[in-house]
Amino acid sequence: MKNILINQNPHWQGKRYLSVKRDALDKLISYLTLRQIVTITGVRRCGKSTLAKQAIEYLISSGVEAKNIFFINLEHPKFIDYQDDPSYLGVIFDEYLKLANPHGKVYCIFDEIQYFKDWQVYIKSMYESSDVKFIVTGSNSSMLSNELNTLLSGRALNIYLKPFSFVEYLRYKKIDISSQIAKIGNKIAIERAKEEYLNWGGFYEVFSVEDEMIRKEILINYARNIIYQDIVPRYKIRNTKNIEKLFFYLIGNVTNTINYTSLAKTFVISEKSLKEYLGYFEEVFLLFRIDKYHTKPKERIKSFKKLYCIDNGFLSLSFNRQLNSGIKLENLVFNILSDKCDLTYMKDVYEIDFFYNDTLYQVSYSIENEKTKKRELRAFEQFNKDGKFKNMLITFDTNESLDGVNVVSFDELFFSRRNAKIRVSGK
Repeated sequence: MKNILINQNPHWQGKRYLSVKRDALDKLISYLTLRQIVTITGVRRCGKSTLAKQAIEYLISSGVEAKNIFFINLEHPKFIDYQDDPSYLGVIFDEYLKLANPHGKVYCIFDEIQYFKDWQVYIKSMYESSDVKFIVTGSNSSMLSNELNTLLSGRALNIYLKPFSFVEYLRYKKIDISSQIAKIGNKIAIERAKEEYLNWGGFYEVFSVEDEMIRKEILINYARNIIYQDIVPRYKIRNTKNIEKLFFYLIGNVTNTINYTSLAKTFVISEKSLKEYLGYFEEVFLLFRIDKYHTKPKERIKSFKKLYCIDNGFLSLSFNRQLNSGIKLENLVFNILSDKCDLTYMKDVYEIDFFYNDTLYQVSYSIENEKTKKRELRAFEQFNKDGKFKNMLITFDTNESLDGVNVVSFDELFFSRRNAKIRVSGK
């Protein structure tokens, strides 16, 4: 085990972790001085381990001894035989203490901790009996379950990490957006980046290669790894090919409402099984459903759900329909707004793509066509007749005020949310 520990902690030998700074690092740094356990959750390959290593860089630069910081990836094959025994986490930690002999406060990072059954029991015990600062990462939303919240109530702070945002993507591309002058000067580069980000999303390993076939191969491997490592064994699914086919079918239907009965017949499974599969996809942060808005909770639960995907890169894998730019933009906007747990949609004669906190969000790739523009504006008119809501129309590249509607390009939406200065105008 010593070799594993040494290989996974190159900072003990003075080596650095160099990577593009993630915006979530500031929040993680603010949590480091607190007593609570920090949990970092998100879809596989979104950068949870990298974020944790950025925290290691920060700690060392702040004067913490390198050997006081312990990182271990629990997905390592060495640990497979012990994953039903949470006490083995103690064996790993004790081996670290003997090897590194740290003095003073210790920072312990357990990466992909969901592989160990009942891991929270060990973490809670250590939390109550030691001064170790724990950071744990995981690719399953069950880490945020009611059971876990009950066990670690008041003891844990969560950071939900997504693939790179557009702002982080521009940082990777070294495109300066620090001022209005910089944005204007880099307008052409920003437009090119927007098109690429819309089509390929925010997975670092995907956008950091140029070959589109390789990008697709990486995304297919991501999807299959999640399905066969995080879903199939956890839920003991027998018909593995069926759940894989279901996922690739569903990503071709993002932004649509789901008809459970029709979909169950297509895949020759029960509606109960279909809903369970969709729940599994949500647990590993691959797919998401939102309700149709209603003032009565029961009606919202019964409503048809709209479907979205965690990252636009996966949309390139659709085999059952060609996804146009409008669909891609709506899925992208969902991911900008998806930290809003009460996000819903509205539908009657017309449809409002998203509703949250008294704001109507409509998405249209372009409003140059007069017919398209009138249709989008009528949707606001239908659902905002008395003017009590705010109206925002999100496009690819248009920014203007139009009949009481704030028209914003998706990059400006990113910029404004980052600066916490979103401006929306009421009708």
